[in-house]
Amino acid sequence: MTAPPRERGRAEPLGLFVGGRVIEFFRQYTHSGLLKHPESLPWPHPEQVQVLIHDEEDDCFGLWMMYDGALAEEPHPGLQRFHAPARLTDEYSPSPGFLGRTDGGAKVPAGFSTERQDPRPAW
Repeated sequence: MTAPPRERGRAEPLGLFVGGRVIEFFRQYTHSGLLKHPESLPWPHPEQVQVLIHDEEDDCFGLWMMYDGALAEEPHPGLQRFHAPARLTDEYSPSPGFLGRTDGGAKVPAGFSTERQDPRPAW
C-alpha cells in the first residue's frame, strides 16, 4: 500500500515523533510569505523552532530559526546564498536565490551576487 501523495502548497504532518510538517511547492507557484505563518503562531518555546527549506536549485537545506518573533536564515560555513539581479517589474515573485556549497572552492556564479538584490521578501 502506498501513501497518498502530498497536497502541494499545504503543510502535511510528517508522522514523526518530533511533530514536523512538510510542504511542497512547484516552481511556478510563489512561496512569498511562507515564513509569515510559522512566525505568527504562539510557540511555547520559539527558541526551539527550526524551519528547513530546500529549493529546487539549492545544494542543501537552509536552516531558519526564530529570533525576536521572526525567522532568520542561519549562516553555515561552506554555504552561501547567491542572488540573481532583481527583475525590473513586480510581475514575478521575488527569488530567494539559491543556497550553494562553497567549501569545494566554488566561486560566485557569473551574474550572481552574495548580496540580496531584490528587496522584497522571498520567503
